[in-house]
Amino acid sequence: MVFLSILTLIVAKALPFLNTNISSIQYTRITSIVFIFTGALSFNIFNIESIGTSAGIGIYSGLFQVTNIGQLLEIFLFIIGGLILISMPLILVRNNNYNNCNNNNNNNNNIKSYYITDSYSRDYSLIVLFSSLGSSLLISSFDLISVYLSIELQSFGLYVLATLYRNSESSTSAGLKYFLLGGLSSCIILLGVGLIYSYSGTTNFESLYILNTINSSHDNLQYVSFGISFGLILIFIGFLFKIAAAPLHNWSPDVYDGVPTIVTTWLTIIPKISILVLLLELEVQLGIIGGYKTVKILEMGNNFINNGLINIKTLLIISALLSLIVGSLLGLSQIRIKRLLAYSTISHIGFILLALSINSEQSIDSFIFYIIQYTIVNLNIFISILGLTYILNNNNFNNINLGINNANFIIKDINYISQLKGVFFSNPLISLSLCISLFSMAGIPPLIGFFSKQFVLYSAINNGYYFIAIIAIIVSVISCSYYLKIVKVIIEEEEETTNNTQYEQLNIVEGDINKLNNNYYTTFNISNFHSYLISTLSLIILLFFIQPSIILNSTQLLSLSLFYI
Repeated sequence: MVFLSILTLIVAKALPFLNTNISSIQYTRITSIVFIFTGALSFNIFNIESIGTSAGIGIYSGLFQVTNIGQLLEIFLFIIGGLILISMPLILVRNNNYNNCNNNNNNNNNIKSYYITDSYSRDYSLIVLFSSLGSSLLISSFDLISVYLSIELQSFGLYVLATLYRNSESSTSAGLKYFLLGGLSSCIILLGVGLIYSYSGTTNFESLYILNTINSSHDNLQYVSFGISFGLILIFIGFLFKIAAAPLHNWSPDVYDGVPTIVTTWLTIIPKISILVLLLELEVQLGIIGGYKTVKILEMGNNFINNGLINIKTLLIISALLSLIVGSLLGLSQIRIKRLLAYSTISHIGFILLALSINSEQSIDSFIFYIIQYTIVNLNIFISILGLTYILNNNNFNNINLGINNANFIIKDINYISQLKGVFFSNPLISLSLCISLFSMAGIPPLIGFFSKQFVLYSAINNGYYFIAIIAIIVSVISCSYYLKIVKVIIEEEEETTNNTQYEQLNIVEGDINKLNNNYYTTFNISNFHSYLISTLSLIILLFFIQPSIILNSTQLLSLSLFYI
């Protein structure tokens, strides 16, 4: 469905007749409907047991494997992708004579009042479809070749998306950095795939699982186990780089802060879901990530040079510990809101990797639940910031005249925390929703973020990880301070004079406006669905404790199915 939609939109953009008659807002709405409909189609094949197997089915000669957990999170990914598109800026174009005509009760057919979005929304819609196709394929990948092709399809879409607003110097710089460092991580993944194939002669997950479960002292098999383990370490390093886990996180704050907020919303949510699901699938299918399987490192010949251990479990625990510390401590000094949220994401990645590394029924349950709640809360934070951005732009740039030679206008993105000062008094409902989401990120009960951290810490303590559990509790308390800093700024009274120079200017050229005169003006508006989405997500975050079984039962059944099927 996604692939067919991509082809359809490409044809629509290529044909002049369709390109000029389909407005930018229609592109966005069509793409959003495609995501929702694709999620509904995925739901139709969710009950895999009906075809005779509960562990999933292999398709395309074993390159992909459809499983229960993969389908559930794929449905979740498509729904979230469709909701993100609703957050595109909604611009009202209206004739200046509109009010005069209404006052004079004079009907004029030349009066126009219609909604559009910025011109980049057309390309945005097409690119996110490409990226989502890669994410969907990555979730179901069952071969190292399909894994690499899927991650590259996802990544190339993200590189283009980061540089989409090419009139912005900061966006171009951030996109270039993302491309160079992302290409480096892809090279590391490809190197790991090459090593595994050279030692084992196969790239299929099932074949690799069989090789790793063979318990033999034969030297050749020892070499094979060493090559597979070393290749998997490189692959995991590459994936940890792509999800911005410490110490491979340096690119994340710069990229998230440099691109527009609507792009940051996508970068910080969708790619991480697919990669984390793949890591979970590797843990289940290969059976070596969370366990205690080790191999001996051998010298060329048959002499042992080291009886050390290669254990991906240790790699994940170290990365989780560093992510918790780096994300919490470095976030304290941030004054730019998207950089602060980037470090917040790094801290939450630490909790997710901790749950993944423990590898028990309870930890995998908390792992899946943490991904779901993180996505919901993070989405609500960014769409609330976008809503406040449009409101501030509407207050500062209302009644902008657009002429034939002046078809450009400027949306000033919110970059600094100080720009949120006093927004509670101008729009209390969206500000309150933002505060609720920030409290949930901090882990304050009884919000949904508290329960996700509680489940991860409880599973860590039950499995003997006392030290890292204590560290997680301490850094979680520390991180509360920078969330509360944002809340404090929001509820402070705004000063009479504001410094607008703190805004970063993004040029937005609307291609739909090609024959305007000075009688037209624009205002930025939040759509009804945008407001409804903010309120719905806020209620889920706030009232989760009243009916938690809806989400918890699903995550618990999925985690149990991984261990007892």
